[in-house]
Amino acid sequence: MSYAIIETGGKQVRVEPGRHYDIERLDVEVDGTYTIDKVLLISDEDEVTVGQPYIEGATVEGTVIDQRRAKKVLVYKMLPKKKTRKKRGHRQYFTRFMIDTITVNGKSIEAPAAAEADA
Repeated sequence: MSYAIIETGGKQVRVEPGRHYDIERLDVEVDGTYTIDKVLLISDEDEVTVGQPYIEGATVEGTVIDQRRAKKVLVYKMLPKKKTRKKRGHRQYFTRFMIDTITVNGKSIEAPAAAEADA
C-alpha cells in the first residue's frame, strides 16, 4: 500500500491515490487540478522516504471534487445569575479533494485500476 503524509491548512493528512479527503478550503474551481508540494513522508511498498521537513521534488496532485461547508457548530456562552446569554453558530468551509498521483524523483504512484480492484 502506497501513501503519503502531506501538510495542508496547518494540518498533516495521510493520503492515498484514488481516495478523496476533506481538507481546508483551497481557492480552486471545481474539477480543477491542484498540486501540493509540502510532502513530509512517502511510503511506496517497502521503501519509505522521510523529508526534513519536506521531501525535495515530491508532489501530490489531485482534482477538486467539490467546495462545501461542514456541519454547524453551536457556541453557547452563558453567565449564570447575570441574564447574559450568547448563542452563535459557525460553519467551516472545506474542499473535497481527490488524490490522483503521488510523485517523487520522477516516479509516479497512481491509483490502482478498477479492473484490478474487482479481481
